[in-house]
Amino acid sequence: MTWSRALKETARDGLSIEPTRLEPLVALRGACGVALVIGLTLWLGSPTLAVSSAFGAFSAGIATFQRSWRPRPALALAAAGGLAVSTFLGYLAAAHTATFVVMLAVWTLLTGMAWAVGPVSGLVATQMVAVMLVTVTLPTSLLGALEHAALIGLGGVVQAALIVLFPVRPWGVQRDALADALAAVADYARRLRHDPVAPFDPTPLMDARSAAALTPRQARRRPRQLRGYRLLAERIRPVLASLADPVVGAAAEGPERDRARELLGATATVLDAVAHAIRKGVPVRLPPEAMAVLEVPPTGPKLDGAARRAALRLMALVNDVVESSDEPVETMTADGGRDRRYLARPTRVGMVRVAWRALRRETRWSSPVSRHAVRVSVVAAGGYLLGSALPWGHGYWAPLTSVMVLRPDFGQTFSRGVARFIGTLAGVLVAGVVVALADPAPWVSALLAVVCVGSLYLLMRTGFIVASACIGAYVVFLLGIAGAAWGQTVQARVALTLLGGVLAMAAYVVFPAWETPLLRDRLADWLTANGRYATAVLDAHARPADRRPRQVREALLDARAARAAWEQLEARAQREPVRHRGLSRRAAREAQAALSTTGRVTMLLEAHLPDRAAPPSPEAGEFAAALRTAVPEAAAAVRERRPLDWEPLREVLERWQRRAGDRPGVGVRGAELLVEALEELAEALTVAAKPSRG
Repeated sequence: MTWSRALKETARDGLSIEPTRLEPLVALRGACGVALVIGLTLWLGSPTLAVSSAFGAFSAGIATFQRSWRPRPALALAAAGGLAVSTFLGYLAAAHTATFVVMLAVWTLLTGMAWAVGPVSGLVATQMVAVMLVTVTLPTSLLGALEHAALIGLGGVVQAALIVLFPVRPWGVQRDALADALAAVADYARRLRHDPVAPFDPTPLMDARSAAALTPRQARRRPRQLRGYRLLAERIRPVLASLADPVVGAAAEGPERDRARELLGATATVLDAVAHAIRKGVPVRLPPEAMAVLEVPPTGPKLDGAARRAALRLMALVNDVVESSDEPVETMTADGGRDRRYLARPTRVGMVRVAWRALRRETRWSSPVSRHAVRVSVVAAGGYLLGSALPWGHGYWAPLTSVMVLRPDFGQTFSRGVARFIGTLAGVLVAGVVVALADPAPWVSALLAVVCVGSLYLLMRTGFIVASACIGAYVVFLLGIAGAAWGQTVQARVALTLLGGVLAMAAYVVFPAWETPLLRDRLADWLTANGRYATAVLDAHARPADRRPRQVREALLDARAARAAWEQLEARAQREPVRHRGLSRRAAREAQAALSTTGRVTMLLEAHLPDRAAPPSPEAGEFAAALRTAVPEAAAAVRERRPLDWEPLREVLERWQRRAGDRPGVGVRGAELLVEALEELAEALTVAAKPSRG
């Protein structure tokens, strides 16, 4: 991506506001939490305490807006607890510059590693450093430090209490995730009407699965409307693809294709109705016209063979969806015993073990997270010393900007650096003009700060430039409560924000963690995972009596995770100013299309798994054995930039075709499509080393 294009995309994304993502009531509740904390401390304490306590409620509120499946009160309490500890440690070392710089470097290194646990943990840890940099500038004693830390923790308690007392859309994130999954399958059904081999992005299904993981306490309280639909959507998706595919499903033209289009459209209508009901928490209203289509026609079946089996299977699954929609919306699970029919989420103690394993996994020099932790630690310490040495005052703004801008990947670091500077400049200038002209009293400054917080919470899930402007204005008004000189604040923030952004970008250039060189490794991982998925499905065709559905399911989840890892890496690589010498962009696109096809073909085979009483298929077993041998060798060839050789697999397929004769079944047809997709992958990577001209 060129620099000019990156700047244009940053400006467009940073200023875009999506009305559908706005949550006014949630934003109002978060702003009330900040207002309550500021008002009480300003009334009972002092302006300095009001400024300090406001950061706890402010940051705890930000944590609750992140995309996490954990309960919002728990997020608020965890964020405020970490902020309180960070503040107290900063006060202990603030008396001496050298001691504080060492403390800042060590603490930033540790918090930088929090990105290994997840993006929410990384964001909260980033705010811990930011609060340490700001609050320690407020003069106090050791007892005062304890008081400041306690007030910051109180801010999280207030936010958590408001969430419990005034719930807005309980289970809202889980409802949205499940509704998005059903809507994605519905959209897939509609696209299959016009494109029988349309691609499908499994990300909504993966998000819905993550949202479905619960603790035992959550499982007892989960509404029945959130149970069962996800698994039905998972089972409907391969049946849709099987029905629409012109090779193993309905014929490409004629009455069969017309009937398939009717079934696909009706299924999409039903799934959309269920998705709307789940998202809004209302009973499902099913259109009778769509339900009439999802019945066997009175004139007799219009589909034959594998297409008819897929249609009957689809009707049965949609009927299961209809029966599930008859359950009461707000009926809870039975009290007492534990319901084991859910994905288990680690408890608080279990999360400690999960976090520790994640940290150990990323504690290596080649890890982007480890390199990010080192990078942000050095920049924070160096930026603090440099900012303190400059005559502008407010020297902490430089490291504060660097810490808030730096991310483990270059794309987010660059876009956030530009957006933060533009947004902060606008916010500081507007707020500075207001303060200069009106000279507001502490209570008025507090009110303006709360208005900025409410605007931030409302617009947080939209453009980062807009959010940065709200944060910049909020800090100016907040410091105005304590009597900070507005002119000095504006001048220092503009200059030192620019300095912090430059330091962040320079740090990434000097000590990069480019992800472009990892493209071939992720492609090989995806190929390996798809191979295991195909092998598991073919083994089920070969020995129906011995098949294990769990084995196929786990292989499918691994293939999805590998695909998601590739797509995430490939998207980040496109934003990096470096190129892969052994994989051009065109080759990457063609290879991605080929591997997506292998996943789709395997899904078609999974949709036609034989019954346990069906006779075994030795040919499918031979093909699975050949695939089990060929895929690891091909994955190694991808990593080592060698040509891929699928000739042994082609020979096994030809023997299978000869034995099938003129009546090939679904298995041999799927194997043909699978080999064609693998050969397309080999062809795409044959010229991958040639430089891209795009």
